[in-house]
Amino acid sequence: MTYTREEKYKIFNEELLPHADAMYNSALRLTLDEDDAKDLVQETYLKAFRFLDSFQQGTNAKAWLFRILKNSFINNFRKKSKEPAKIDYQEVESFYNSDEADNSRLSVTTDLRSETVHDKIGDEVANALNSLPVDFRIVIILCDIEGFTYEEMSKILDIPIGTVRSRLHRARNLLKEKLHDYAKKMGYLKNA
Repeated sequence: MTYTREEKYKIFNEELLPHADAMYNSALRLTLDEDDAKDLVQETYLKAFRFLDSFQQGTNAKAWLFRILKNSFINNFRKKSKEPAKIDYQEVESFYNSDEADNSRLSVTTDLRSETVHDKIGDEVANALNSLPVDFRIVIILCDIEGFTYEEMSKILDIPIGTVRSRLHRARNLLKEKLHDYAKKMGYLKNA
């Protein structure tokens, strides 16, 4: 269906924008980086607006957006995995031209960066979820955090419902294994 410009803006503002927070939260869980999550959400909404004519009013707008987000995330992940590592040559040049060019400075910078990332996540459950492979992390996010049904997840992920169930079962078992010691320490497991 082809919408007029006014109809597009109305649909976008009323049906798609209310899901921006959920999109960001899911993007953050997928990318593990605030800037990357913001970029992913922006890309999702740009694509949603661009292809709004393919959206059917009255259907699940949140599921439609999640499908765009998931596809964008996977495409970006594939693209980045094929790119060689990037180096900021100006940063390297200024480092080597400085009076303090020693290895200890470089290692301190690396340690501070890892501490900053750890502080943002900081939660055992989030760490366990983030350590899951992407396919498993996505199904946990969609089902257990965002509350999508198996049918909706099947459409979002473009896989059969049986695969959704199987992947979710495996993801939950992996998460259970990763959280076993934490659950025991917190007293959730009495005789384990």
